[in-house]
Parts: sequence; structure tokens; C-alpha cells
Amino acid sequence: MSTAEPGHLQQSTGPSGGGAVPETARGGVLLEARGLGLSLPDMPHKPFFGAAPMKRILHQVSFTLDSGGTLGVIGESGSGKSTLARALTMLMPPQEGEVLFQGRKVGAFTADALVAYRSQVQLIFQDPMSSLNPRRRVAAIVTQPLRALGRLARADDAQRQAKLLLERVGLSAQLAGRYPHELSGGQRQRVGIARAQALRPMALIADEVTSGLDVSAQARIVALLDELRRDNGLALIFISHDLSLVRSLCDQVLILRQGEVVEQGASERIFARPQHSYTRELLDAIPLPEPDPGWLERGVPA
Repeated sequence: MSTAEPGHLQQSTGPSGGGAVPETARGGVLLEARGLGLSLPDMPHKPFFGAAPMKRILHQVSFTLDSGGTLGVIGESGSGKSTLARALTMLMPPQEGEVLFQGRKVGAFTADALVAYRSQVQLIFQDPMSSLNPRRRVAAIVTQPLRALGRLARADDAQRQAKLLLERVGLSAQLAGRYPHELSGGQRQRVGIARAQALRPMALIADEVTSGLDVSAQARIVALLDELRRDNGLALIFISHDLSLVRSLCDQVLILRQGEVVEQGASERIFARPQHSYTRELLDAIPLPEPDPGWLERGVPA
């Protein structure tokens, strides 16, 4: 494990590689949530005068994610899945509990350490049209993290890195000059994944990244995430309401209901022998009663 002082975090090297692999990257707990709680103003029920009542979004959410591990977070709309993703990355800091990265409390990080943390735990947003700058070309979008941290020395470095990042997610380098609205939904999501991969993170949090895509595009995105995870030793939190995708991709599963964890454990056990009635209800709603968990290994037809 890194010898950085508490409140400080050492950044990894850039996308070209090099440098020692962090100790945590070779095994052990990478990311941990301990009793996370978060409440937000309930604006629909705000009185004409006075403050809005607080609505609990997350309550006592706890889990661990091992380096290289996969955790599926499942729940219906409004269960707190996206809020959890933002709490883990401190975009919405939890009011209760704590997030630990490599055993250190993220809430106690300095501003510089928090920047380093976010470079190691990257969030891929649900809607690429909202998260990709419509005024920037694809090349500028995918290299923005490198530019922000001063890792591009020359203009030709940006073009070279953009080409590498796009090829890494299965996109042609010819798309580098296009704008987000000129791409398909699946291509835009791949651009978002390429941007998240730019800093060679240790973990990805994919928040409903297949939402709104057709079945074929969903399969390709999930296969891409699995390939990136295997090739780079990434840990992955895959947030979805699609249980069949989670079953195919994730080793561990966490079931959220109204902001609380109702069940968690090994994916194989939960899908075969669910303990909570809510989990059973979710499983009963799967359109395909017995999805084949081996389709990722066989690959997706071109």
C-alpha cells in the first residue's frame, strides 16, 4: 500500500503507463462504504413558507469492493443507485458514514488528494448527451482529464492520445473530429467510457450506462466494460435495473430498496437462492427466466 500520509493520495501515472503498480492493485479491498447516509430536500412537498422537509435517499449503505472485483448495484428507479454513485465519488458527499479508498477516509482528503482520488475512481454517467460537452469535439472530450492534470505537453500529444483512447473502446480514430450529436447512442457511451479510462483508473463506476440503448448496443457496452476490466485489472461497480446484465457481468450483487440495502452477496447465490422478498420480486420480473451467464466469454457477434 502507498506510504502517502493521511489526507494525501499519490496519483498514478498517465495513460501511457509506467511506474510501479500500487499494492492495492494486486489484491485486497480497494473501496469501502461504511454506513453511508444522505438526505436531500423533498422539494415536491415543500410548504409555501419555510424549508422543504428532508427525504432520506441513502441509509446505512455498506459494502466492500476488492481490487479487480465486480459489484452490481440493483434497484428500481428511485432506490438511490445514482445517488450512491455520486456519494462514492464525493460529488454528493454523504452526511453519515464514510468512504474509504485503500483504507483511507476519503472525506478527510485534502483538495489535491480528492482530485487524485477521482482520477482513480472514475464515474461514467447514465446520459452521455448530458455529460459530454456538445461544443467540444470527441478528441477534446476524451483527452480533457489529461489536459486538466497537465499531462499533455504538446498539441500532437492530444491527437495521439485521443486516437489511442478511442481505439481502446472500439471506436475509429476518424470519429475524433465529430461532435457528440453526430454519434449514435452507443458511440456516445463509448466516448464516455474512453474519457473515464484516460487516467488509467483503478475502478470504474458505471451508472446505468446501458439505459436507453437497444439490446445489441447494451450487449456491446457490457462486453466492452468486461474486456477493459479483465485487460486492466479494474474494479467495477455496475449500476443497473437490468438483472440479466448484472448476472452476466458481476461477481457480487447489492440490492437497494428506497436507499437501504436489503440483500447483498455473491451473484451466484443471490440469483439462485434470494433471501429477501424484494429480491425475489425483482428476479420474477426478468423477461428471460434463465439468461445465459456465459455469453460474455463467447463474445458479441460483430
